[in-house]
Amino acid sequence: MVDSANIFQVSSSCIQLLSVLSAPSLNAASVLVIFNKRDLPCTMSPMEMRSLFRMDDIIASGAQPITMLEVSARSGTGLKEVLGWLDSNASK
Repeated sequence: MVDSANIFQVSSSCIQLLSVLSAPSLNAASVLVIFNKRDLPCTMSPMEMRSLFRMDDIIASGAQPITMLEVSARSGTGLKEVLGWLDSNASK
C-alpha cells in the first residue's frame, strides 16, 4: 500500500516493490499495489504514480501478474475492487 499523498514515500515504496518482485519465493504470486488516500486534494494523479513507479517497465519485466488499484480507506472508494481482487486471487 502506497500513500499517494506523500511524494517522499514513493521512492521507498518502489524499492520495496522491486524487492518483493525479485524474491524467488514470490515468482508465482499475484501482486496488488494499492495507492491509498485518493480522497485527499494533494494526491498525485494515477498517471503520475504510474510514471514515478515506472510501472510499465516493472510490469513488462516482472514474472508476476501485477494489479494497481486506487483506494480511499477513509471514504471506502475502491475497497470493493480490492476485496474482489483478494477473492479472485485467494486460491492462486
